[in-house]
Amino acid sequence: MTFPPARRIALALAATLVPLSALADTVTVVTSFPKELTTAYKKAFEARYPGDKLEILNKNTAAGIAYVREQPAGSRPEVFWASAPDAFEVLSSAKLLAKIGPGNPAIPAKVGNYPVNDPEGFYRGQALAGYGLMWNTRYLKANNVPEPKEWADLVKPVYFGHLAISSPSRSGTTHLTVETILQGEGWTKGWAQMLAITGNCAAITERSFGVPDGVSNGQFGIGLVIDFFGLAAKNSGMPVEFVYPSVTAIVPANIALVDGSKSPEGGKRFIEFTLSEEGQTLLLQKEISRLPVLPSIYAKAPAGYPNPFGGKIQAKVNFDSNLSESRYYVVLSMFDQMVTFRHKELVAATKAILDAEKRLGGKPSPALEEARKLVLTPVVDEKQAADKQLLALFKAKKTDAEASKAKAKVEEEWATKVKANYAKAVELANGAK
Repeated sequence: MTFPPARRIALALAATLVPLSALADTVTVVTSFPKELTTAYKKAFEARYPGDKLEILNKNTAAGIAYVREQPAGSRPEVFWASAPDAFEVLSSAKLLAKIGPGNPAIPAKVGNYPVNDPEGFYRGQALAGYGLMWNTRYLKANNVPEPKEWADLVKPVYFGHLAISSPSRSGTTHLTVETILQGEGWTKGWAQMLAITGNCAAITERSFGVPDGVSNGQFGIGLVIDFFGLAAKNSGMPVEFVYPSVTAIVPANIALVDGSKSPEGGKRFIEFTLSEEGQTLLLQKEISRLPVLPSIYAKAPAGYPNPFGGKIQAKVNFDSNLSESRYYVVLSMFDQMVTFRHKELVAATKAILDAEKRLGGKPSPALEEARKLVLTPVVDEKQAADKQLLALFKAKKTDAEASKAKAKVEEEWATKVKANYAKAVELANGAK
């Protein structure tokens, strides 16, 4: 068949475009970060490297880890990007990360006592993160609720029904918040504080985004969040405030090259871009409001912007990511069995105890004390949580049928015990004299 000259030229041009597009790298990034951040980085990266295409797979941290673990070598995503350093330890220990070296020499080795980059070279700090309290100023004023300053404030009766948190199994940043409290207060006291706080919660949200969104629109009064949720909402003009409690940690939000990906060179380009001056400056956008790891960027920040290198954030918890990684799956499951799956019962038990305290007016009551103990004692003590057999059971892959069956049995035992404890607590509190 003979085509007209114009048609022949068009076909020739189309033919020359095929190999060019075939040379382009598609860089797949698994991340838990919100679309405001990922959209900004996609636009800037593709403008800097027109031959590359950035594909974002948005998954919560636990689901992201599972996704990477389940993909065969050669089909894995290029980059894993999240706020939880212990998640990277989980992937690193499973031999799923590739070494990428130390990175930008202008980035300090540590923030406080915490390494910014993995000493083994498997992941780098891309931003810094702290954990704290975000509240809606209008909500608190309308409901006559005081502004909180510390995690411990949230256990008070005045906050009942006004709080929100996500679940650690759905949110890596929530897991870091929970783990920070456990490390800062100790296992037993930390869990007691967390159970009292969640007993005061109006909701356990499906995703971490649900907490700041709910606080911003006035659905909740106070949320436990990673700092950038609170700072971004405030800097975008929402009626909210944010505070770092004294018992907090400043740790890196990390980025890593996944081993066994299709386009490792493209993945490396994206990682280097996020650590460049251009990539770090993007963090200052008001809808992102994250803390850069490159100190020089803070000179561009607006007045009052938190600077972890300037001594304005005093973190009292020297976060131990190895400890957190070792019990990662146990803590996730414990929270789900005690809180996420039993929140209605936990709230009922908490209300019964608060009603009894009000009724008794401070009068001592053995029944009430026993009710508190039933609600605030973790289903696993610190010694059990460090048991190597238990930890190995929860780390086992889903394909290990025997381990999965044994794990399910343990979780069922926990669920049964928790349900009975909360029911007994309600009975004791209602009958307290």
